[in-house]
Amino acid sequence: MVICTGMHLLLLMFEILACDNLESPHNRHPWILVFIPLMCMSVISIGICVWAVKNDRSFELELFSSVNILQFIFFALRLDNTIDWSWVIVFIPIWIVMCTAMIGVLYAIILAIILVKSPDIIPEQRRGNISSAVGYAFLVIPLLIFEILLTNRLDGDNHIKYTAITAPLFISLLTLICLAFGAKGGNCWWFGIRKDFCQFLLGVCPVLQEYGNISYSLHSDDTDPEENIVETGKIDMCQSKKHHISDQPKAVVPVISIETPD
Repeated sequence: MVICTGMHLLLLMFEILACDNLESPHNRHPWILVFIPLMCMSVISIGICVWAVKNDRSFELELFSSVNILQFIFFALRLDNTIDWSWVIVFIPIWIVMCTAMIGVLYAIILAIILVKSPDIIPEQRRGNISSAVGYAFLVIPLLIFEILLTNRLDGDNHIKYTAITAPLFISLLTLICLAFGAKGGNCWWFGIRKDFCQFLLGVCPVLQEYGNISYSLHSDDTDPEENIVETGKIDMCQSKKHHISDQPKAVVPVISIETPD
């Protein structure tokens, strides 16, 4: 929780500085200063990734930050006009990462094709491999297309609208959302409690356990009148049964005292 909070605070600081710099007419702050929180986050993320591997924890955001530390430096220097490189050269760290991702996608597709034709694989595992390969393909390929179009637009090689350029990015983000619903591993519960929230709440507040076996129903005014009549009839029947049971004569047992003679 401490690591995640610190990472998001650094990310929030970068976003505030970037918005303030974009809103100011003459770039109030140098871009190298704006990117300092991201650079710090990237340096810290390297150690967090090592710690997460040793402790079997998830580290998606930390991995993304650590592999893009050089890219953040290039962005800051290019926006400050410290370097005069074209945007295709500035994006070289991203091209390296995307090439690695494309190799992973090709591996997933080839593995899925091999497992489809294998008779020893159960259908569930076969469908899982196919869905993973399709999901990774829809995640990486549109993202690569977006980056190519963006670099060409920034270098002036094309004049495509930014709305059309960001369309592949939206496809990748939607695919990432869909993959997140079926993600496995890591901690699937909030705040590191590693158990169902109801069980955690009952463990923290044992007083609530005595209400665990009580059933209840919520009544609303929009219920059907016929249902109300049926429920009222059931209640009357229960009350009449109780009254009938209470009206039955009870057996009287004479009091016997041991000290009284026959």
